[in-house]
Amino acid sequence: MTQRRRAGAASVALLLGGAGILLTAGPAQAAEVAYQTECIPPPISNLPPVQGTTKVEITAPATAKVGDEVDVVWKTTQAASKNPDVLDLAENTVQPTGTIKLAGGQTGDLKMTGERKNPPIKKNSPMLLSDMKGKLKLTAAGEVTLTPDAYNINVSKPISTDTKCTPKEQVKAGATIKVTAAGGSSGGTGGTGGTGGTSGGTAGGNTSGGSTSGGSTSGGGAAGGGTSGGGDGKTDFPGKEVQTPYKCKTPIGDKEATSPVQINAKKNGGSYGLSVQFKKAVMDSPADIPADSVKPSMEVKLGGADKGTVHVEGPTNKEPIKSGDPMTIPDLTGTYKPGADGTSTLSPGVLTVKALGTTTTCTPVKSEVSLELDTAAQPGGASGGSGGSGGSGSAGGTATGGGGSASGGGLADTGADDNGALRALGLIAGTVILLGGAVFTFLPRHRRDLR
Repeated sequence: MTQRRRAGAASVALLLGGAGILLTAGPAQAAEVAYQTECIPPPISNLPPVQGTTKVEITAPATAKVGDEVDVVWKTTQAASKNPDVLDLAENTVQPTGTIKLAGGQTGDLKMTGERKNPPIKKNSPMLLSDMKGKLKLTAAGEVTLTPDAYNINVSKPISTDTKCTPKEQVKAGATIKVTAAGGSSGGTGGTGGTGGTSGGTAGGNTSGGSTSGGSTSGGGAAGGGTSGGGDGKTDFPGKEVQTPYKCKTPIGDKEATSPVQINAKKNGGSYGLSVQFKKAVMDSPADIPADSVKPSMEVKLGGADKGTVHVEGPTNKEPIKSGDPMTIPDLTGTYKPGADGTSTLSPGVLTVKALGTTTTCTPVKSEVSLELDTAAQPGGASGGSGGSGGSGSAGGTATGGGGSASGGGLADTGADDNGALRALGLIAGTVILLGGAVFTFLPRHRRDLR
């Protein structure tokens, strides 16, 4: 922090292109703000909210001009809760994200993101959070105040969990920027800058803020491989790998993750045997998992000429999964019997995972086409929702309609830092996950005998 203050104390000169315009930002400022905070433990912990004090230093230039993009730093000098007496946190497993409220000459929210960078944190010791950073585009003259607000703490191991902390009192401003006009155009109010990075872990709704890419999606017509028409005798039709963002309802709360999925087909008469592949391991198992305890399935979405869904499912795990071993979703298989003539599309649909008496349901936010097939209608085919039967499963379910890919509103990939795929499915091995989910809360004394 000392080096930052020294660096910020000097005027920062920016030479703009060939115009020779020299802009200066005033000396940086930082003052500690303390506020009462309520932190909500992960749902799996079944623990009450934690009340504590958060202490923050906001660093920003004292003066700047309209049009400047300035660096803002949030340093947490004290988090609202300790790491309780449950388990040690490994190096580089903790990542904070937060929001700064803008008021005065410019209003809005500035999203802040820290690195997943921390020393090992022992049990019953203070949380050590990396500095959060963001970039603020100044759009109007006047005094702009920066006030720390809610923040989230994500821990990635033994399972990705989030603790969400919000102020319980009015918070004082942590910094004020005096913004002067710069050559005429004074932008309107609002407009916050981006953070320059996304949260690396699961969830918590943490996005990069400011200007986002808008979630460009590919259209529904992208062919996954060959097509079945033409009488060329072709029987194998590999799809393309598509990145599929999911929102998941799990026993440990709502999660968001993105997984690479590929749908392949093999023609058999007028029908197709489907195989849905997940290209990466879900996560490392947080504990020993018994054999025959995890069962995945999916409703593949049909579009284009055909309508409805096709049920595919995978086998349960034949062997026990040791703690620390990769957890993968096996290939999901089923049969697609076309219900329409024309070009039909297949996209990843709703994924369900049943494990140890619990159910996780993951719904795609947007679903890109993985495979196109030239189909001919078959008696009892899918069109409209009678669906093809899959594996040992049921017919394709209710028609969802749609031709090609659903557009959806863009979802940042906040899934996983190691494997990047459906970390939300780490709902099994209850005791270990229960302990992992409680790492950012005070553990009541009567629960300590779990360890």
